[in-house]
Amino acid sequence: MSFDVSRKEAQQPAPPTTGHNGNVVAVLPSMSTVTANRLRLNPNTEHKPESYEGLQLEFSPLLFSSLERYLPPPMLSLPRDSKLHYMRDIILRYSPDGERIRVQRHREYRQKIISHYQPLHRELYTMHASNFFAPSFLKAINENKEEGFRSIMAEPTLGVFTFEMFQPRFCELLLSEVENFEKWVHETKFRIMRPNTMNKFGAVLDDFGLETMLGKLMEDFIRPISKVFFSDVGGSTLDSHHGFVVEYGIDRDVELGFHVDDSEVTLNVCLGKQFSGGDLFFRGVRCDKHVNTETQSDEILDYSHVPGRAVLHHGRHRHGARATTSGQRFNLLLWCRSSVFRELRKYQKDFSIWCGECQREKKEHQRVSISATKQELLKREGKPAT
Repeated sequence: MSFDVSRKEAQQPAPPTTGHNGNVVAVLPSMSTVTANRLRLNPNTEHKPESYEGLQLEFSPLLFSSLERYLPPPMLSLPRDSKLHYMRDIILRYSPDGERIRVQRHREYRQKIISHYQPLHRELYTMHASNFFAPSFLKAINENKEEGFRSIMAEPTLGVFTFEMFQPRFCELLLSEVENFEKWVHETKFRIMRPNTMNKFGAVLDDFGLETMLGKLMEDFIRPISKVFFSDVGGSTLDSHHGFVVEYGIDRDVELGFHVDDSEVTLNVCLGKQFSGGDLFFRGVRCDKHVNTETQSDEILDYSHVPGRAVLHHGRHRHGARATTSGQRFNLLLWCRSSVFRELRKYQKDFSIWCGECQREKKEHQRVSISATKQELLKREGKPAT
């Protein structure tokens, strides 16, 4: 079977890419010792970057923490402000003017919301791991080993992982907070941006103050898992996110068309409430060239949501949601992105390491090549071709 696959994108601007590895020179007047240095080709994995949370920045704090690992060695011991100045100069130089303007406007929009909206459950706005996560998930994260991750996971099809993640209380609080935010939106008649181009209901959690908490969720809990299972698509260098809640029901979005996400890795967790239907269906990972190619039988998966249980998958894994036939279903989505991977992908031509169709084409090419070589050898030996 073949499909017409849509690209599901955030309505807010995506973070700019920064991976100019090995070929960027940025000069600071007071840093003569580092002007001749370039960004590292590979990150310094032993270096612990500074935290840039709480600063008034045009870009995500995690973007700066990630880029810091690529700084020239002489810079790593400099004060945070000096490193920030250097990295900001690089980002601004290589970000298109239009992108910078969009980012700035969105930050102003977000600040307007945060300055007027009063949170209902302030405990959600800071990461409290023991209160948020299921004990089994927290234990696996603390151990930080592949066997520990696999012990709590199911992998019903290649590259789709499911596991118990959130405690029921966390799901209840987050649902209550989202409903409180939507009540405020209705009462104030504030015009908000919806999560993406396909969902007409729901809320962007980053826009009303949950950006820092979700950043910690990605950095400390999703990135360690992605480093193991999604290293081929930048899982170890995730540095920005888009976090939102979607709503399904008879008077909400009913279903979601077949698409791929604007992410390297996607976290999808059902929060509740009572509902029937709404199954996710997956149909294989594809690059841009092959996004509408046929699905193979071993790529077909239908998944039924369970509140508190997470689905973690490649952003290019084609999927959709069937109709929610009764009740209401709310899901937390976290699109995790790697600016480094996105920059490198611009120059990449072979996607067979993760694209299912590229893999099949490569295997078929190898089969034909081996067969041709065999026939040529038989011909030289005077034997009949097979």
